Amino acid sequence: MTLMRLRNCKIVATLGPASDAPDRIRLLYEAGADAFRLNFSHGEHGDQMRRLTGVRAVEKAIGRPIPVIADLQGPKIRVGRLAGGAVDLKVGERVELTPAPVSDVAGLIPIPHPELLNVLEKGDSIRLDDGRLALTVVEVKRDTIKAKVDVGGKLSDRKGVNVPGRRLPISALTDKDRTDLAFAIDAGVDVVALSFVQSADDVREARALIGDRAAVLVKIERPTAVENLEAILDLADAVMVARGDLGVELSLEQVPVVQRRIISTCRSLGRPVIVATQMLESMITAPAPTRAEASDVATAVYQGADAVMLSAESAVGRHAETAVAIMDRLIRAVEEDPHHWLHLHEGSERLEPTSNDAISHSAREIAELLKCRAILAFTNTGSTAVRMSRERPHCFLLGLTPNERTARKLSLSWGVHSVVTEDIASFREMVEKADTIAREHATAKPGDLIIVTAGIPFGRPGTTNTLKIVRIGEG
Repeated sequence: MTLMRLRNCKIVATLGPASDAPDRIRLLYEAGADAFRLNFSHGEHGDQMRRLTGVRAVEKAIGRPIPVIADLQGPKIRVGRLAGGAVDLKVGERVELTPAPVSDVAGLIPIPHPELLNVLEKGDSIRLDDGRLALTVVEVKRDTIKAKVDVGGKLSDRKGVNVPGRRLPISALTDKDRTDLAFAIDAGVDVVALSFVQSADDVREARALIGDRAAVLVKIERPTAVENLEAILDLADAVMVARGDLGVELSLEQVPVVQRRIISTCRSLGRPVIVATQMLESMITAPAPTRAEASDVATAVYQGADAVMLSAESAVGRHAETAVAIMDRLIRAVEEDPHHWLHLHEGSERLEPTSNDAISHSAREIAELLKCRAILAFTNTGSTAVRMSRERPHCFLLGLTPNERTARKLSLSWGVHSVVTEDIASFREMVEKADTIAREHATAKPGDLIIVTAGIPFGRPGTTNTLKIVRIGEG
């Protein structure tokens, strides 16, 4: 196993009952997983701590920083407890919904969210069970909603509810989320994922609780979030295109268009973006994906995503390591395609008149012109390496930082190979350390050219103002 991955797009694997033993986590990493996700919609805190401990054990054993994402459940609206545990909805029939946790009346659907009465209007659509069932509102009363069944089927307890096109007056953080968040931060996760974000205010609320103890990742899964995309991204550290609920709340043909828009906007703003949900879903049970799934992964890579994610495929699937290995192969195949590189930089950068952006942009162009082996960015906060990543250089990209937490978070960014190293105190030390690390981590040989960026005075965050071309072995 090499220290540096021979690809740029990263792989996030979700841990669950099928994959949370330490030896399985090690196998997932060796198969190609770069980061791990803890899904707080399932499992107790003890389960999540065991998984996090397993990741840290692998991290220590292999000597590489591994980011862990705590994915909060968020305010997922669900059906309450139905009379008899289920109801058969027939196309064309009228049903009633009540804002209660339990229903003892056959055919009366309980949804314990009274705020629906305040936002739904006649003609609105209600989707149930991940969009498998659909209703149209025909009347809203003080304590009930009457609706017509458009797509029927069996509805059982606790199935999800979506109301496309309506912004719900609820916070992105439930009481459960706040409890889970406090646990995750104390446990030492690196990234917190916020579910069902609707506006920038949701991000501000979470940031006030998290501070600088973890990065904030927003999951885009509601049309209202798409409408407020840039305002949300201005406050977020990273983004996830969560196509599960997004695919329920948007029409089918809109999802790939919105995915491309989100990736493009994230690229422009320099925010790492993960594409998630149903990427290799057939591999939950099958040993190989469908050709359509393979194309789906490839499309995300062609569009410039920083990472792609496995959910149930690695959490409960029968072929977790194989799913990671196949995703690794798919990414490599795209990145070996010359056409991928021809279009990777088109319209992606939104450069600002700052020394950081000037140096990052120049580093990529110099690296291409001189065919440099690697770009090495000394960074405290990680912002310099993230800017370098936005440029998508066609050479190795190393983020050198004295901060282990920064190194982990950087491992989610496209192409960044994080190295934890002591801070530098002089120009000579910068060159010598860059030479040593380039040899060790980027297999640089005497005579190879590398680019080194740093901030002077050394050790002061946010001061990247220096670029030096160094020939390996010649100082």
